[in-house]
Amino acid sequence: MLVQKLKKQVKDEFEIAEKYYAILSDINSLGLTPREIQLVAFTAIRGNITNANVREEFCNRYKTTSPTINNIISKLKKLGVFIKIEDKEDGYPKKVKVNPAIVLDFKKDVLLAITLKHESS
Repeated sequence: MLVQKLKKQVKDEFEIAEKYYAILSDINSLGLTPREIQLVAFTAIRGNITNANVREEFCNRYKTTSPTINNIISKLKKLGVFIKIEDKEDGYPKKVKVNPAIVLDFKKDVLLAITLKHESS
């Protein structure tokens, strides 16, 4: 087995999250666009993309619009990347969040171990 170590320094948790979700997209052949990856990363860090202030923050940060967010959310829910959950504690009955199975604490360094195996193995 060949082992190769790669190291990349990034400026903040948003860049770490974007790199992580880009890798997940590539390995799983999801074909996510850069904007879709940005939305997943942003949502994972902010907790949800339902609240108006969070959407506005995303639009300002990435120079996009709310209708664009809605189109991306629809695609990501079909892929299972986003899920809709009940969360009535802050007045919103349902929130759109990143699937918890793929959320990390991006304020910390991320170490990935990726194994690519031949089908016959």
